[in-house]
Amino acid sequence: MSTIRAVLFDLHGTVAYRPPENQISETEISDYLFKRGYEVSPQQLKASWTFVALVDYPKYGYMNWRSFFRRIFLRLKVKVDTQTLCAITNMLASNPYRLYPDAAEAIVTAKENGFKTAIVTTIACFQFSEAIKPVKKYLDFVMTGYEAQCDKSNPKMYLKVLDILKVKPSEAVMIGDEIPLDIILPKRLGINAILLDRERKNKGQSVDASVYNLSQAMEIIIKQYAKQ
Repeated sequence: MSTIRAVLFDLHGTVAYRPPENQISETEISDYLFKRGYEVSPQQLKASWTFVALVDYPKYGYMNWRSFFRRIFLRLKVKVDTQTLCAITNMLASNPYRLYPDAAEAIVTAKENGFKTAIVTTIACFQFSEAIKPVKKYLDFVMTGYEAQCDKSNPKMYLKVLDILKVKPSEAVMIGDEIPLDIILPKRLGINAILLDRERKNKGQSVDASVYNLSQAMEIIIKQYAKQ
Protein backbone atom coordinates (compact mmCIF):
# COMPACT_ATOMS: atom_id res chain seq x y z
CA MET A 1 0.00 0.00 0.00
CA SER A 2 1.30 3.45 -0.93
CA THR A 3 1.87 6.04 1.75
CA ILE A 4 -1.02 8.49 1.83
CA ARG A 5 0.09 12.03 1.00
CA ALA A 6 -3.21 13.82 0.33
CA VAL A 7 -6.70 14.02 1.83
CA LEU A 8 -9.55 15.14 -0.42
CA PHE A 9 -12.78 16.42 1.10
CA ASP A 10 -16.22 16.59 -0.49
CA LEU A 11 -18.00 19.87 0.28
CA HIS A 12 -21.79 19.48 0.60
CA GLY A 13 -22.72 17.15 3.44
CA THR A 14 -19.08 16.60 4.37
CA VAL A 15 -17.33 19.89 5.09
CA ALA A 16 -20.29 22.26 4.93
CA TYR A 17 -24.10 22.33 4.93
CA ARG A 18 -27.09 24.59 4.55
CA PRO A 19 -29.47 24.60 7.56
CA PRO A 20 -32.56 22.70 6.35
CA GLU A 21 -34.91 24.97 8.26
CA ASN A 22 -33.76 27.90 6.11
CA GLN A 23 -33.76 26.13 2.74
CA ILE A 24 -35.30 28.03 -0.15
CA SER A 25 -37.07 25.55 -2.44
CA GLU A 26 -37.79 25.73 -6.16
CA THR A 27 -41.49 25.89 -5.24
CA GLU A 28 -41.00 28.99 -3.10
CA ILE A 29 -39.04 30.73 -5.84
CA SER A 30 -41.60 29.64 -8.45
CA ASP A 31 -44.47 30.96 -6.32
CA TYR A 32 -42.69 34.30 -6.04
CA LEU A 33 -42.10 34.43 -9.79
CA PHE A 34 -45.77 33.70 -10.53
CA LYS A 35 -46.76 36.54 -8.18
CA ARG A 36 -44.43 38.82 -10.12
CA GLY A 37 -46.02 37.76 -13.41
CA TYR A 38 -43.42 35.21 -14.58
CA GLU A 39 -44.70 31.74 -15.43
CA VAL A 40 -41.86 29.50 -14.28
CA SER A 41 -42.84 26.16 -12.74
CA PRO A 42 -40.82 24.46 -10.00
CA GLN A 43 -39.76 21.66 -12.37
CA GLN A 44 -38.67 24.10 -15.07
CA LEU A 45 -36.68 26.02 -12.49
CA LYS A 46 -35.06 22.87 -11.14
CA ALA A 47 -34.14 21.64 -14.62
CA SER A 48 -32.57 24.96 -15.62
CA TRP A 49 -30.80 25.30 -12.27
CA THR A 50 -29.28 21.83 -12.63
CA PHE A 51 -28.15 22.56 -16.18
CA VAL A 52 -26.48 25.81 -15.19
CA ALA A 53 -24.83 24.23 -12.15
CA LEU A 54 -23.48 21.17 -13.99
CA VAL A 55 -22.90 22.45 -17.53
CA ASP A 56 -22.70 26.25 -17.64
CA TYR A 57 -20.83 26.93 -14.40
CA PRO A 58 -17.92 24.61 -15.29
CA LYS A 59 -17.61 26.41 -18.65
CA TYR A 60 -18.04 30.02 -17.65
CA GLY A 61 -17.92 30.37 -13.87
CA TYR A 62 -20.17 32.74 -11.92
CA MET A 63 -19.08 35.04 -9.11
CA ASN A 64 -22.40 35.47 -7.29
CA TRP A 65 -26.05 34.42 -7.13
CA ARG A 66 -27.05 37.32 -9.37
CA SER A 67 -24.98 36.19 -12.37
CA PHE A 68 -25.79 32.53 -11.66
CA PHE A 69 -29.54 33.14 -11.66
CA ARG A 70 -29.37 35.47 -14.62
CA ARG A 71 -28.04 32.48 -16.56
CA ILE A 72 -30.86 30.29 -15.24
CA PHE A 73 -33.43 32.72 -16.58
CA LEU A 74 -31.55 32.97 -19.86
CA ARG A 75 -31.84 29.20 -20.22
CA LEU A 76 -35.57 29.47 -19.54
CA LYS A 77 -35.85 32.33 -22.04
CA VAL A 78 -37.48 34.46 -19.33
CA LYS A 79 -36.41 38.05 -18.85
CA VAL A 80 -37.10 39.21 -15.30
CA ASP A 81 -36.87 42.75 -13.98
CA THR A 82 -34.02 43.82 -11.71
CA GLN A 83 -36.20 43.97 -8.59
CA THR A 84 -37.34 40.37 -9.05
CA LEU A 85 -33.81 39.13 -9.69
CA CYS A 86 -32.48 40.93 -6.62
CA ALA A 87 -35.26 39.58 -4.42
CA ILE A 88 -34.50 35.99 -5.46
CA THR A 89 -30.77 36.34 -5.00
CA ASN A 90 -31.33 37.89 -1.57
CA MET A 91 -33.48 34.90 -0.62
CA LEU A 92 -30.70 32.50 -1.57
CA ALA A 93 -27.96 34.58 0.04
CA SER A 94 -29.89 34.50 3.33
CA ASN A 95 -29.13 30.78 3.74
CA PRO A 96 -25.36 30.43 3.21
CA TYR A 97 -23.31 27.30 3.72
CA ARG A 98 -21.99 26.71 7.23
CA LEU A 99 -18.96 24.70 8.29
CA TYR A 100 -19.68 21.47 10.16
CA PRO A 101 -18.26 21.59 13.71
CA ASP A 102 -15.90 18.68 12.99
CA ALA A 103 -14.72 19.97 9.60
CA ALA A 104 -12.25 22.59 10.79
CA GLU A 105 -10.59 20.17 13.21
CA ALA A 106 -10.31 17.46 10.54
CA ILE A 107 -8.76 19.76 7.93
CA VAL A 108 -6.32 21.24 10.45
CA THR A 109 -5.44 17.73 11.66
CA ALA A 110 -4.76 16.62 8.09
CA LYS A 111 -2.47 19.55 7.47
CA GLU A 112 -0.65 19.20 10.81
CA ASN A 113 0.03 15.55 10.00
CA GLY A 114 1.72 16.52 6.77
CA PHE A 115 -1.02 15.70 4.28
CA LYS A 116 -1.85 17.85 1.29
CA THR A 117 -5.50 18.91 1.42
CA ALA A 118 -8.18 19.87 -1.07
CA ILE A 119 -11.92 20.30 -1.42
CA VAL A 120 -13.46 18.61 -4.46
CA THR A 121 -16.93 19.78 -5.54
CA THR A 122 -18.98 20.89 -8.53
CA ILE A 123 -20.59 23.65 -6.45
CA ALA A 124 -19.75 27.24 -7.35
CA CYS A 125 -17.19 28.76 -5.00
CA PHE A 126 -19.25 31.87 -4.23
CA GLN A 127 -21.82 29.66 -2.50
CA PHE A 128 -19.43 28.41 0.19
CA SER A 129 -16.40 30.73 0.20
CA GLU A 130 -17.47 32.43 3.45
CA ALA A 131 -18.06 29.10 5.18
CA ILE A 132 -14.55 27.79 4.54
CA LYS A 133 -12.71 30.99 5.49
CA PRO A 134 -11.67 29.57 8.90
CA VAL A 135 -9.87 26.68 7.16
CA LYS A 136 -8.84 28.25 3.85
CA LYS A 137 -5.18 28.57 4.87
CA TYR A 138 -5.09 24.85 5.64
CA LEU A 139 -6.29 23.90 2.16
CA ASP A 140 -3.81 23.48 -0.66
CA PHE A 141 -6.52 23.75 -3.28
CA VAL A 142 -10.27 24.23 -3.71
CA MET A 143 -11.45 22.40 -6.81
CA THR A 144 -14.88 23.44 -8.10
CA GLY A 145 -16.55 22.71 -11.40
CA TYR A 146 -15.03 25.85 -12.91
CA GLU A 147 -11.42 24.97 -12.02
CA ALA A 148 -11.97 21.45 -13.33
CA GLN A 149 -14.04 22.59 -16.35
CA CYS A 150 -16.41 19.69 -15.65
CA ASP A 151 -18.82 18.33 -13.07
CA LYS A 152 -17.76 15.95 -10.32
CA SER A 153 -19.07 12.83 -12.08
CA ASN A 154 -16.35 13.36 -14.70
CA PRO A 155 -13.11 11.58 -13.67
CA LYS A 156 -11.21 14.60 -14.99
CA MET A 157 -12.01 16.53 -11.81
CA TYR A 158 -10.24 14.02 -9.61
CA LEU A 159 -7.36 13.54 -12.02
CA LYS A 160 -6.82 17.29 -12.22
CA VAL A 161 -6.72 17.81 -8.45
CA LEU A 162 -4.26 14.92 -8.11
CA ASP A 163 -2.08 16.54 -10.75
CA ILE A 164 -2.22 19.90 -8.96
CA LEU A 165 -1.30 18.28 -5.63
CA LYS A 166 1.36 16.17 -7.41
CA VAL A 167 0.25 12.87 -5.89
CA LYS A 168 -0.62 9.49 -7.38
CA PRO A 169 -4.18 8.12 -7.02
CA SER A 170 -2.99 5.50 -4.52
CA GLU A 171 -1.46 8.28 -2.41
CA ALA A 172 -4.81 10.05 -1.86
CA VAL A 173 -7.91 9.45 0.24
CA MET A 174 -11.32 10.90 -0.61
CA ILE A 175 -13.83 11.55 2.17
CA GLY A 176 -17.45 12.13 1.17
CA ASP A 177 -21.09 11.28 1.80
CA GLU A 178 -22.24 10.25 -1.70
CA ILE A 179 -21.36 6.69 -2.65
CA PRO A 180 -21.44 7.12 -6.48
CA LEU A 181 -19.38 10.32 -6.62
CA ASP A 182 -17.26 10.17 -3.46
CA ILE A 183 -16.60 6.44 -3.17
CA ILE A 184 -17.17 4.43 -6.35
CA LEU A 185 -15.70 6.92 -8.85
CA PRO A 186 -12.53 7.66 -6.85
CA LYS A 187 -11.93 3.96 -6.24
CA ARG A 188 -12.18 3.28 -9.98
CA LEU A 189 -9.33 5.73 -10.39
CA GLY A 190 -7.25 4.03 -7.70
CA ILE A 191 -8.00 6.59 -4.98
CA ASN A 192 -8.73 5.35 -1.47
CA ALA A 193 -12.17 6.38 -0.20
CA ILE A 194 -13.98 6.74 3.12
CA LEU A 195 -17.76 7.09 3.32
CA LEU A 196 -19.00 9.76 5.72
CA ASP A 197 -22.39 8.54 6.95
CA ARG A 198 -23.43 11.31 9.33
CA GLU A 199 -27.05 10.16 9.58
CA ARG A 200 -26.19 6.45 9.63
CA LYS A 201 -28.22 5.71 6.53
CA ASN A 202 -25.79 3.32 4.86
CA LYS A 203 -27.38 -0.11 5.15
CA GLY A 204 -25.92 -3.05 3.32
CA GLN A 205 -23.84 -1.11 0.80
CA SER A 206 -20.31 -2.42 0.73
CA VAL A 207 -17.62 0.20 1.33
CA ASP A 208 -14.04 -0.17 2.52
CA ALA A 209 -14.50 2.25 5.39
CA SER A 210 -17.51 4.06 6.84
CA VAL A 211 -17.49 6.69 9.58
CA TYR A 212 -20.04 8.91 11.32
CA ASN A 213 -17.90 12.03 11.58
CA LEU A 214 -14.71 13.53 10.19
CA SER A 215 -12.74 12.91 13.37
CA GLN A 216 -13.19 9.17 12.86
CA ALA A 217 -12.14 9.54 9.22
CA MET A 218 -8.89 11.24 10.19
CA GLU A 219 -8.18 8.56 12.81
CA ILE A 220 -8.47 5.89 10.12
CA ILE A 221 -6.25 7.80 7.71
CA ILE A 222 -3.54 8.43 10.31
CA LYS A 223 -3.58 4.93 11.83
CA GLN A 224 -4.44 2.67 8.92
CA TYR A 225 -3.73 4.35 5.60
CA ALA A 226 -0.58 6.30 6.37
CA LYS A 227 2.69 4.63 7.34
CA GLN A 228 3.96 5.65 10.74
